[in-house]
Amino acid sequence: MGYFLAGDIGGTKTILRLVASEQETLVTCYEQEYVSKQFPDLVPMVQAFLQAAQDANSLPGPPTQACFAIAGPVVDNTSNLTNLTWNLDGDRLAQALNLKTVELINDFEAIGYGILGLDGDDIHILRPGVIDVTAPVAIIGAGTGLGQGFVIPVGQRFQVFPSEGGHADFAPRSELDFQLLKYLLDKHQIARVSVERVVSGQGIIAIYQFLRDRGMAQESPDLGEIVKTWEREAGRAKSVDPAAAISQAALKSQDSLAVQTMDLFAGAYGAEAGNLALKLLPYGGLYVAGGIAAKNLPLLTNDIFLDAFSHKGRLSKLLEDIPVRIVLNPQVGLIGAARRAAEL
Repeated sequence: MGYFLAGDIGGTKTILRLVASEQETLVTCYEQEYVSKQFPDLVPMVQAFLQAAQDANSLPGPPTQACFAIAGPVVDNTSNLTNLTWNLDGDRLAQALNLKTVELINDFEAIGYGILGLDGDDIHILRPGVIDVTAPVAIIGAGTGLGQGFVIPVGQRFQVFPSEGGHADFAPRSELDFQLLKYLLDKHQIARVSVERVVSGQGIIAIYQFLRDRGMAQESPDLGEIVKTWEREAGRAKSVDPAAAISQAALKSQDSLAVQTMDLFAGAYGAEAGNLALKLLPYGGLYVAGGIAAKNLPLLTNDIFLDAFSHKGRLSKLLEDIPVRIVLNPQVGLIGAARRAAEL
């Protein structure tokens, strides 16, 4: 039996998990969540975690290897975290923690490994499609930004590839979309708009501002105050989360402006998912990950998302058999890091 460390490292919180491998099945031995900024580096955090696991009689054996998912770029097994002062190096971590191997991977790459280990309750099937186990699997996920990646079956194993597809150009599909594009170009004084500026948490706010400033619907006082507070705090730590407030208001059908915002967002999200599907033909499945999808399931299970996904002109029929699934488990990245640790 082998023991491995897995971690999902973010600027705000870090979740660590000790897993055991039993006949190719991963079993969680111990798990703990930490406030990232309370530690000067990952090493003392892992040391505290292992001590806590031992104190709880949940450390049956020393881990031999680890994989940590990083919310940021990873180059040559190193990462400088954007929102932390941590400079992580896999070789240094392995030596300091007495491990044979430590691998750092991008958090969206971890999601790619993670979807391979999800159970039925972890997934909402948006469209069953016709699964081809030899075909690629696509992943798209809107959250703080827009992640994209894909998984390729190689024999009995899988190889995961991250991408920067979220930074491709936003492609308007309607007159309203063209107006949104012009609004963002003028507002930010930029020469191009990436799809991430529209399909993300920031994108929800941007769409709301666009519809508000164009007088598309009446702004409610409560939601308006949240958005205005966020706007006043530009460049500073935020005390409010307008994207969450807008989506919740839309879910409750309490606010016409919020409903229109999320309808436009869902259409843009579905269209970009369809663009990814055209490029990869992922008959192994297209997975929609990220916090926005799981928290706003009713807004993505109406016809808007799938209609935009499939509306690809003469190639629309090509996408009809692609399975589309929404990831519900928020720990899919941690699951992926554990699976990758076991493979090292």
